[in-house]
Amino acid sequence: MSIFIGGAWAYANGSLHLGHISSLLPGDILARYYRLKGEKVLYVSGSDCNGTPIAIRAKQEGVSPKEIADRYHQEFTESFEKLGFSYDIYTRTDTAHHHKIVQEIFLKLLDKGLIYKKEIEQTYCEHDQQFLPDRYVEGICPKCGANARGDQCDYCSSVLEPLDLLERKCRICGNPPTTRKTQHFYFALSSLQSALENYTKNAEQKQLWRENAISLTKRYLHEGLQDRGVSRDLPNGVSVPVKGYEDKKIYVWIEAVSGYYTASKLWAEENGQDDAVFWNSAAKSYYVHGKDNIPFHSIVWPGILEGLGLEALPTHIISNEYLTLEKKKLSTSRNWAVWVPDIIERYGSDSIRYFLTINAPENRDADFSWKEFIYSHNSELLGAYGNFVNRTLKFIQKTFDGIIPEKEINKEIVDRINLLYEETGRNIESASFKKALEKVFELVRYSNKYFDEQQPWKQVREDTEACKQTLSDCLYIIGNLANILAPFLPFSSEKVKAMLQITDQSWQPLLVNPQMVTQVEPLFERIDPDRISKELEELKRSERI
Repeated sequence: MSIFIGGAWAYANGSLHLGHISSLLPGDILARYYRLKGEKVLYVSGSDCNGTPIAIRAKQEGVSPKEIADRYHQEFTESFEKLGFSYDIYTRTDTAHHHKIVQEIFLKLLDKGLIYKKEIEQTYCEHDQQFLPDRYVEGICPKCGANARGDQCDYCSSVLEPLDLLERKCRICGNPPTTRKTQHFYFALSSLQSALENYTKNAEQKQLWRENAISLTKRYLHEGLQDRGVSRDLPNGVSVPVKGYEDKKIYVWIEAVSGYYTASKLWAEENGQDDAVFWNSAAKSYYVHGKDNIPFHSIVWPGILEGLGLEALPTHIISNEYLTLEKKKLSTSRNWAVWVPDIIERYGSDSIRYFLTINAPENRDADFSWKEFIYSHNSELLGAYGNFVNRTLKFIQKTFDGIIPEKEINKEIVDRINLLYEETGRNIESASFKKALEKVFELVRYSNKYFDEQQPWKQVREDTEACKQTLSDCLYIIGNLANILAPFLPFSSEKVKAMLQITDQSWQPLLVNPQMVTQVEPLFERIDPDRISKELEELKRSERI
């Protein structure tokens, strides 16, 4: 089977924070799992280097948009690599390749009558002498009264136009904008209402989307889809490929989501592959992102694919709820965030991956707390899993000179491992990553209990064969735990496999063949609980009120 996995593209206008990683991590778990299963996987993403957020940041710093995009694209690439994200391709939206294919998509939709020209009233700043794209306008949401941008309200998830906002002001200078007439291109989403209703109904029946994606998409469909503007007056981005309109740019509604397709084409070109297998109705596709990106993936992107006649509409929409920080909403403007470059400098990547999975906002908001993060590492990763691996391997080293005993594995343990592969696989495929990891750690706790009950330190004196049986069973568990945990904790899994000289790459029970155990080292180091107060002090000290 062909598996396409698309991770949402982060804006290259500032550092990544844990909220980004929390919503994107499921993509890597899926990719690693399906590769172990032997499926044909294409896992893509990139940095969104066009559009308003970058232009605003560049203006604030007095540099070019490209300088901002280059800086953060580089930082993103390094951060994802250090966290073990195994993208088949990680690209960016300001490449000539992306621009060319996005323009081709635009022209195909234009040719089919799904994109059309329209004269509109648009916000214009007299002070800055320019038309204001959506995100350059801020004001009050007319639906819920919260502060909102001109494209959507993050509080109530309403999709907006700048002129919908109350008490509008220009984000550059703070003055209220006026309006002027101009021409723009619109995407005829309303004409796809019926097709997208059927598509959403089918996804709901098969339970392939997260509940928040279903409920929000049904809300938009119930309200009636509106045609959306897909060109803007922007300084950077993909130029509209229509004579006389080259100064206008194709907006994020079409341009950014098309990055999944352009990245796929770039991967195929660079690797001499055919990516057509990922863009037909037989392919399984996972789109992984945060709650605020739902309409782009459940309505806009399927609408574009429908319009192009491609049958590869997203099958699975994996949309996390929000991650809060110490019970407060993450805020980049107030600097209330844990920034990814900082946390990966001080803590292990598997510790971060573990906590953001076991504490994931899959069906409701979840909180990142320094206390829980450090306690979770010390008690679960180090105290349970790391301890079980270390005590078993050290015992073999000390008692049997590192030679792994050869015994037929206890049937109850073989059955437990077989069941765990089935349950974990089923949970990963249905996007229940937290549940999958909880099941694995149930076996970790069982294994420690088994070791304690068998008392190999006594068996070695009283019944050597029974001791060898215990250690064979424990080694079998360790090898398979490392394999099952590889999608979640790739770094520690590689360590264990190296210590046991396991080279097999598959999603099935592994036999740990008799051999020497060498270079046994702890999987995890204890984190001093004093770090909790230090991290909290630093977080509060750097917050901007």
